[in-house]
Amino acid sequence: MAEEEKEEIEEEIQTLPEEVKEIEKMPTEEEIPVTEELGIVAPKPLEKWQPRTSLGREVFEGKITSIEEILEQGRIIKEPEIVDKLLPNLKNEIILVGRRTGKGGGAQRIPVRITATMTKSGRRFRSSAFSVVGNENGIVGIGKGTAVEPRDAIAKSIQKAKLNLIKIKRGCGSWECGCGEEHSIPFKTEGKCGSVRVILMPAPKGVGLVADDESKKILRLAGIKDVWVKTFGNTSMRINLITAIYNALKKLYIYDR
Repeated sequence: MAEEEKEEIEEEIQTLPEEVKEIEKMPTEEEIPVTEELGIVAPKPLEKWQPRTSLGREVFEGKITSIEEILEQGRIIKEPEIVDKLLPNLKNEIILVGRRTGKGGGAQRIPVRITATMTKSGRRFRSSAFSVVGNENGIVGIGKGTAVEPRDAIAKSIQKAKLNLIKIKRGCGSWECGCGEEHSIPFKTEGKCGSVRVILMPAPKGVGLVADDESKKILRLAGIKDVWVKTFGNTSMRINLITAIYNALKKLYIYDR
């Protein structure tokens, strides 16, 4: 019976569209660099950029030369080219939000999540990806992208993350350290998304990022080197987990009076 089942599964795999077959070849969290394996398309050169907003025209003409100036004024970024021009060395990380069946059972994480809708003509597959961008110096953003092709979904998520940049307040709020440097966060903060609740607590120098591998990506890109992370709820839903951390970091500029 086992051999018959294997033959049936192989026949079903052969009938699947090419998009799903590409997912099976994608690297997992145990394999090396996701971005290099996926071959994400680079953004268009800025020489061909034609600004469509007033903020974009000011950046293009050189009237605004700093991303901090835009964030402090509370202006909305609607063009990713603005970020490409002001932060040319911006880094990005892909959150492993998808799953596939492992060889020995269980589940392996992959960069994209596949959803299917049943139509009269058959199944229609779509891919969604979740990315984090940051300069490792107090600027970070998150974004989700959906497309038919996995590579397009990842590229779209990175572009959307550039539109959601926020500035992080860093400091040394740990009573055990008190060095005054910007290696941790200034005080305890909390964020929530869905069923996930996250508490970030200042840590002394040398502790590092006490969190899971996916949470470390957004903390590292935000420029935080030492922090304690406490989580509650369904943290296997990584989109909610990263969004909760993002919301907690956003609250560092909110004070209770």
